[in-house]
Amino acid sequence: MDNPSLQNMIPLPERLRPRNLDEYVGQEHLVGKGAVLRKMIESGNISSFILWGPPGVGKTTLARIIANNLKREFFTLSAISSGVKDVRAVIEKADKGKMFATAGSPILFIDEIHRFNKSQQDALLGAVESGTITLIGATTENPSFEVITPLLSRCQVYVLKSLEIKDLDTLLTRALTQDSYLASRNIEVKEKEALFRFSGGDARKLLNILDITVQSFPTDAERLVIDNKTVTDCLQENVALYDKNGEQHYDIISAFIKSMRGSDPNGAIYWMARMLAGGEDPLFIARRMLILASEDIGLANPNAALLAESCFNAVHQIGMPEARIILAETCIYLASSPKSNSAITAIDEALALVGSTAGAPPVPLHLRNAPTKLMKELGYAKDYKYAHSFEGNFVDQEFLPDTLKGTKFYEPGDNTREAETRRRLQTLWKKYGY
Repeated sequence: MDNPSLQNMIPLPERLRPRNLDEYVGQEHLVGKGAVLRKMIESGNISSFILWGPPGVGKTTLARIIANNLKREFFTLSAISSGVKDVRAVIEKADKGKMFATAGSPILFIDEIHRFNKSQQDALLGAVESGTITLIGATTENPSFEVITPLLSRCQVYVLKSLEIKDLDTLLTRALTQDSYLASRNIEVKEKEALFRFSGGDARKLLNILDITVQSFPTDAERLVIDNKTVTDCLQENVALYDKNGEQHYDIISAFIKSMRGSDPNGAIYWMARMLAGGEDPLFIARRMLILASEDIGLANPNAALLAESCFNAVHQIGMPEARIILAETCIYLASSPKSNSAITAIDEALALVGSTAGAPPVPLHLRNAPTKLMKELGYAKDYKYAHSFEGNFVDQEFLPDTLKGTKFYEPGDNTREAETRRRLQTLWKKYGY
């Protein structure tokens, strides 16, 4: 479309949607030179997979690029608006057309696949198994929670990341120079910080913010100067337009989690009410609280995880509107509970060390299993001390590899329950400095 004013009728993110991998921005770990998806595309052979990542990082675009590159027939469904009937209709169409296909099985792209229920996912299973379709799913939620095991086992999961500043800068430059409408407006971007900050690593959001900001200037303005204040003022005046695709949804979730983490039951219950009033899936809210119970409350109050799990199961069985009461009780309990992230800190530090250690330190001989005579002769399990044979069911011995002796991963949090844990560990393990 050559006329800039007519082109402006199409949303900017759609006008700038990449058509091939060379135009695609970000996700170098998947589509960069030698990366797994690029190699798959170049080989011409792809298997079913699921793209898991935050909104606006290119999941739908990547699926379209793959279909175009491989010259495959491309079907798309939205899990929000499609039912089993729609799934079966696409599969039937794909099955009828496969005798004429020369490039391979059609690609079925399902956006928000985590919203498909079990029967909808079951309807896909046979077609994926037989190769009638190649499934590409997109989800913002952990697929291991939402996708049935038989289907998940037939799909590789690829994780997409929020875009980095350099990626956002590339998109901004491309929009200003390659979009004919924006290029015709004589735009000067004096400050980028607000554009990038409000976008939150979301390409679609960045382009929508830029589009809204440009539209705020008079159509006859000879020169448009965009700075942080211009962007901020514009968004405050156009909240509804800015959130026309539900992008504020993720900001409200963030506010909900941070309110509970910050021990404010009033803020938490308010943001929960905003989500429920907006039609959010109650199970999504319950799942978020279950994660928070382990991540942010943890060992300060282990009962929190049990309550959150009970909440999730109860919401699943009861549904709305009664589920709002169970959700509210759990929300208030979690927000009011003491907090500790000691467990997540410990496992993350251990994983970081495992990932950075050259090779894998051998298991000390005294900790090894010795089911055979040969292993016993080689010293496996020798000198192991059985804790229950000692006073207090404890004996001082080494449980880490020789190269990691004295390494401390767990640091008890500053709360009543873990204070007791610290006192016990101080008695048992002086070498760790508790």
